[in-house]
Amino acid sequence: MLAGREASSEDPSKPQILLGLLESVERDGAKSQRRLAGELDIALGLVNAYIRRCIKKGLVKVTQAPAGRIAYYLTPSGFAEKSRLTIEYLSYSFSFFRQAKADCSAVIELARARGFSRVVLAGRSDLAEIVAICGLESNVKIVAVVDSKSTEPQFLGFAAVQSYDDLPDDADAVIVTDLSNARETAKHAIARYGADRVLIPDLLRIRITDRQQGAP
Repeated sequence: MLAGREASSEDPSKPQILLGLLESVERDGAKSQRRLAGELDIALGLVNAYIRRCIKKGLVKVTQAPAGRIAYYLTPSGFAEKSRLTIEYLSYSFSFFRQAKADCSAVIELARARGFSRVVLAGRSDLAEIVAICGLESNVKIVAVVDSKSTEPQFLGFAAVQSYDDLPDDADAVIVTDLSNARETAKHAIARYGADRVLIPDLLRIRITDRQQGAP
């Protein structure tokens, strides 16, 4: 239950990153800051800022380890904060899934109603997974997932590419599933396919034009 890439933005108030840090310290407080940064997928400087903040708030303490190393461990307040953040995260996750499932089902139905039988997902994310689940229940086929940061050739069994130029097959429309930079991803998709062929789940709160949520 770590921060993941969606939470890797350098924002010192991110609760997902704080939760990931506290979990990692609880598992093995002898990790170096560099190892913590790699595990949490955030910048080394941000790990240092979070640790300083945790120490100042009394959530983490520092002690000397063998060979001159530094070890971190959770205080009682740290354990309590980790539990609170875990409950908060789970509550958010369930709420997110419920809304996302409803929004993605509506987008898939809109695609079907408009005659779009082959779609591309723009952005690797939890939202893309939910769209894929909804797509299995319809006759709308997912051609691929496009994400400029993609390093793996597949995502949930679909082709994963970095650019629309690399798509393995033609697509009728794009569904925006980027959670970290949705507005720019939507603009890029609209520039490529046109506003009428880009569908955006409501939870992303994007209203670039009036184009897409009206009648098919």
